[in-house]
Amino acid sequence: MSIQYPPNNLMVVGLPFSELKIAAELKAVNEAVGDNSHCNVIIDFSRVEVLTSSSLSNLLILHNLLTERGDRLILCNVSVITKCVFTVAGIDEVFDFANDKSDAVAAVQAPH
Repeated sequence: MSIQYPPNNLMVVGLPFSELKIAAELKAVNEAVGDNSHCNVIIDFSRVEVLTSSSLSNLLILHNLLTERGDRLILCNVSVITKCVFTVAGIDEVFDFANDKSDAVAAVQAPH
């Protein structure tokens, strides 16, 4: 996982290819966000091919943590197949999606 903290309290997370690592790394992001008083989060799915229920659960936890504080979670570079997982699980409307990192940064900076 790569976590970058650009200016303006924005955390950019690149998830790994291996699903075995994704859930654990999302849990680490949840902990990092919990320690931060304010930050928006962008998660880059460009290397992700498969998601399990554990990863979806960690994403929902992260979304709830951020939403309660008025912060945002944007998922970017999500493949069509991965997006279908969100749709089948009935949670595609919960998350904000962007085509790429630059669109995600623009979405975070826009009022919501």
